[in-house]
Amino acid sequence: MAKGYGLKASAERVRPRLGVVVVEPLAVVRAGLGKLIGDRQEMEVLAEAGSADDCLESLRRIRRSRPVVLVGLGLPGERDSLWLIGTLRESYPHATILVSGAEADAATISRAMFMGADGYLDKNVDPAEFLQAIQRAAQGEVVMAGTPVDRMAPIADGIDSRRQIAHRLTTREQEVLRAAARGLTSREIARHLGVRERTVTTHLGRIYGKLGVNSRVSAVIEAARSGLVAVDLSEGA
Repeated sequence: MAKGYGLKASAERVRPRLGVVVVEPLAVVRAGLGKLIGDRQEMEVLAEAGSADDCLESLRRIRRSRPVVLVGLGLPGERDSLWLIGTLRESYPHATILVSGAEADAATISRAMFMGADGYLDKNVDPAEFLQAIQRAAQGEVVMAGTPVDRMAPIADGIDSRRQIAHRLTTREQEVLRAAARGLTSREIARHLGVRERTVTTHLGRIYGKLGVNSRVSAVIEAARSGLVAVDLSEGA
């Protein structure tokens, strides 16, 4: 029995820690977040990045299927924080993407959620609450740490809607739908994904059935309203 207990204890010791990628333009803030996370026994910092390109390059080298990516608001240039969130959601659909900021306004947080973030963490909250929110998000919970619940509840509901639709669609179907949202034809989608055009048509048919619609436009609108894809719905929505 003692031997069996030893094996169990050994298995618990080698349990992988929660891997976090910290993306923050300010070096001093990036270092502080890295230390805060790295000091936790159940967490580890997989990489620290100061730009969107650095983040993507780091993720290509990381062999983790479900990393947590903490994206700080304020990344400069065309490849800003929102661009990175959208790119991460499309390229790493199983990653947990969190936005971090300091007293960010609701509109900014809402846009980040629309692009694919799974929650918002205010940098001014208690460190223990900050770390607990990361763990809860990694378990699939929508987190809004440091933001009034009544103000952010509609955004959280939108995230739940996006996840419900994403759960119904396979990874390939989500890729097809996102390509369709960019206005690509079936032939162009097939070329982009490296499959046959007939395969794309089959995927679209299954998407229509799962979303309860009967056209590509309706499927894109349904996915956009949930935040699964990002398009402008100001016309005809």
